[in-house]
Amino acid sequence: MDLTDASRAYRAAVAVAAGGAAVAGSYAVAGFAPAFLVAPVEGALARRMPAALVRYAIVLLGDLGQQLNLLAAAALVVLAVAGLTLAGHALARRADRPALGPVAAGAATFLAALAATGAPASALGAALPAAAVLAAATLRPGRGPAVDPGRRSALGALAGTAGFGAVAYLLGRSSTSSSASSPDLPSSSPDGGENGAAGGDASADSGDDGPSGNESDREASAADRLLGAAAEASLDVEGLEPLVSESFYTVDINAVDPEVAAADWDLRVTGAVDEDVTLTYDDLRGFDTRQQFNTLRCVGESLNGKKMDTALWEVVPVADVLAEAGVELSECCVVLRAADDYFEEFPAEALREAVLAVGMNGGPLPRAHGHPVRALVPGHWGEINVKWLTEIEVLAEPVDGYWEQRGWHGTGPVKTVAKLHAVDRADGRITVGGHAYAGTRGIDRVEVSTDGGDTWTDARLSDPLPDGDTWRQWAHEYGAPGETHEVVVRAYEDDGTRQPREETDPFPDGPSGWVSRTIEP
Repeated sequence: MDLTDASRAYRAAVAVAAGGAAVAGSYAVAGFAPAFLVAPVEGALARRMPAALVRYAIVLLGDLGQQLNLLAAAALVVLAVAGLTLAGHALARRADRPALGPVAAGAATFLAALAATGAPASALGAALPAAAVLAAATLRPGRGPAVDPGRRSALGALAGTAGFGAVAYLLGRSSTSSSASSPDLPSSSPDGGENGAAGGDASADSGDDGPSGNESDREASAADRLLGAAAEASLDVEGLEPLVSESFYTVDINAVDPEVAAADWDLRVTGAVDEDVTLTYDDLRGFDTRQQFNTLRCVGESLNGKKMDTALWEVVPVADVLAEAGVELSECCVVLRAADDYFEEFPAEALREAVLAVGMNGGPLPRAHGHPVRALVPGHWGEINVKWLTEIEVLAEPVDGYWEQRGWHGTGPVKTVAKLHAVDRADGRITVGGHAYAGTRGIDRVEVSTDGGDTWTDARLSDPLPDGDTWRQWAHEYGAPGETHEVVVRAYEDDGTRQPREETDPFPDGPSGWVSRTIEP
């Protein structure tokens, strides 16, 4: 490598370090939030990705696909800031003004970040570290104007960025945890308690303009009673998740969740209605709420996957809201729209039993689950249970929703499944267990075969939760055969319909089939 090549390599290394510092600085200020510089780039990549590639990522890569997309977005941001840094340094060299390089690179990074995020603080958090890296590598007394970085400067820039990145990660992580666990609720919302199953504490103060303390206490007491009853009804099988999930799955079109303040939120009812209606969060909390168990299952999960969970939600019936607004669901379809530009279309009839969730497991609705308001549509795949809900549009003619535009057809009723997740051995016996779910059709019984499907035995079932759209646990104990064997499980709906045996892939309308698992001796 000659001197010119070495000089270029060192400049490139410093520029990449500046790009990394910009990403770290933005994260330190914004956390894992929409204002984080990588977030809008990741969202743009997700929306423009070819449908076939999206399908591959969902079916074969699962959550890893979104993580890889986030890494790709971060790499693009690093390269973009690196390009701005190189341009700033080149400008300083031509003008023979050393200080111009960091100023130009910092200003260009700030403007680009501001255009991408609309957040001045995050943009400044990206610009200042990028400018500082270039300044430290080039503004050295006694080395001449607009000096090129050398080997030592380049290594120092990379090492310094790594150290800064570690500090920025801790700062950003703290900011993210705070924002995720403490939703911004207006004074009218009820007191929140621990949100254990959703992960994290969520609390808010109640005020004079909202539900009274007695009403808040009644809701909290109702939630505590129901959660306690669900815990007592859960089967005691090692490795089997209880009836109320300890960790509820999340699937979103973006890696970074929206941040929606309840005080700024409103819900618009538009489309084929006599008059558009807008409801604020205070308006919604003025309706009577109730506690309701609901299970959600992801259309893109594997057959025996773990993207199916149950929670206790505090809800307002959509029918009450629409009736108050004078809206009748006489048209064919509705579209639910979200703050992150997600939308799904489905038959209007399904909305008659739908609810709007404002709380989860005795506390406020967490950010990851759609704070401040999400939709729950009983018996349907998770994709139409729109989070961060902002609009209900009533349609006279059907349209394709977000995932339907990408080839999926998951708006219909969820498919029946019995999953096998727990295998416990003790005293020469084996206990297997899992969950069975059939949407609003209900689970009547579950059968288990320990010989690959030749013979079948009824499994033990948990008592049904008090709502019609929830899973049931099942368990079966048998003597260990002392050899490798295959356990197969299948479910029956309330009317006696047996779940189909034929196994299908998640694409395009959800997985189905009997779950089987090979048990080693």
